[in-house]
Amino acid sequence: MTIATAESATRDRYAAAAKVSEAALCCPVSYDPQYLKIIPAEVIEKDYGCGDPSKHLRPGETVLDLGSGTGKICFIASQVVGAAGKVIGVDMTDDMLEVARRNAPIVAERTGYANVEFRKGRIQDLALDLERLDAELKKRPIADTASFLAAYDLAEELRVKHPLIATESVDAVVSNCVLNLVEAREKRRLFEEILRVLKVGGRVVISDIVSDESVPEDMQRDPALWSGCISGAFSEEGFLKAFQDAGFHGIEILKRDEQPWQTVEGIEFRSLTVQAWKAGQEPCLDRSQAVIYKGPFLKVQDDDGHAMERGKRYAVCEKTFKLLQNEPYCACFEFIEPRTEVPLDSAPPFDCSSMRLRHPKETKGQDCNAPTEAANCRTTGDGTSCC
Repeated sequence: MTIATAESATRDRYAAAAKVSEAALCCPVSYDPQYLKIIPAEVIEKDYGCGDPSKHLRPGETVLDLGSGTGKICFIASQVVGAAGKVIGVDMTDDMLEVARRNAPIVAERTGYANVEFRKGRIQDLALDLERLDAELKKRPIADTASFLAAYDLAEELRVKHPLIATESVDAVVSNCVLNLVEAREKRRLFEEILRVLKVGGRVVISDIVSDESVPEDMQRDPALWSGCISGAFSEEGFLKAFQDAGFHGIEILKRDEQPWQTVEGIEFRSLTVQAWKAGQEPCLDRSQAVIYKGPFLKVQDDDGHAMERGKRYAVCEKTFKLLQNEPYCACFEFIEPRTEVPLDSAPPFDCSSMRLRHPKETKGQDCNAPTEAANCRTTGDGTSCC
C-alpha cells in the first residue's frame, strides 16, 4: 500500500467518524471524570484512542497533541496544564478539526481561560502548515508541471519561514492511538519530527496500539485494517526501538495492557504507553565528575552504551553527568562532584567510547592526604562525640 493510499484511507475513515461515532476505532480507556465534566458530549463520542497520555502532563507546560481528532485529549490537557500552560492540537482531517474548533470556545468558557488551539498538518511533517499552503495554492493553483514544481518549492519555503510547529518549542508531545496510522516509510521521519519540536529536557508520552508479532505484508496492504489501527501497528520491540533510533533517552513503558484489544490472524494487538526524553547534544568534557549506580540490578546500560555495575564509581563526561541528574534516571544514581571545580572552559575532552572507574583521588584531588573534619560532627552534652 502506498503512502497516498494509507493516508487517504485514514482521512476518509476518520472524516466519517467525525460525523457518526465508530466504536471499532477505539478500545476502552478510563479518563479522570473531573476533566470530562466540562467537555461537550460530541467531542467525547467522536474521539478515538487507546490510552490517556494526558495524566503524565504537568501544570504550566506547552503541550503538542499529535492527531488531536475532535480534541478530547487537548481539552483534558488544557485543564492539567492550567491557564499558564498551552495546548496545540495537530490533525489533517477537516471534519475532526471542525468539531474541535467549534467546541474550543465552550471549553474555554467553562474553564475560564483559552489555552487550546488546533492546527492543520500531517504529524510526520510538523513543519508544513497545510492551511497556509491551501491559501497560497488558491492564489496560484496547480495547472501544469511548472506550477506543480513551484508548489513543491512553496511548501519547502513555508516549512522554513512559517513552520506549523517551531523547533524546540514544546515541553511535551502526546499522542493517542495515531502513530500506527502513518505509513511505514514515513514513520522514521515522524519520530525525528517529534524530537525536533521538543525542547531539550522535554518528553514525549505516546499511547498506541502495538502487536506482539510482526504484521505480515498482506495485512499491511489492507486499507481497512490500516485505518482501523491494526496493520500499521509497530511490534512492541519495534515501537521502543523507533524512539531509540530517533535519539531519545530514558525510554520506558508506562503502561502495557495485559489483555489484547483485538486478535487478528493469531496476532495480538494491545495498547502500550511509552515515555521518552530529549537530551542535549553538547560536547563530552571531563570535569572530574563521577556517578555510582545504586541498584537494584547488578548492571545497567544507558542509551549511549555506558554500562555500569552497582556500587562502582564511574568517570563520566559533563553531558552524561547532567543527563543522569534528571528524570527518569536521577533516583538510581549518586553524583560525585570534584572537591575543586574544573571550569567548563578549561575542561579537556572526555572519551565516551568506553567506561572506566574514577579513583577517589581524582575527585578529591591528588594531594588528598590531609585530614578533614567529619561533616556535621558535634560533641554531645556528656562529652562524647557522634564520630
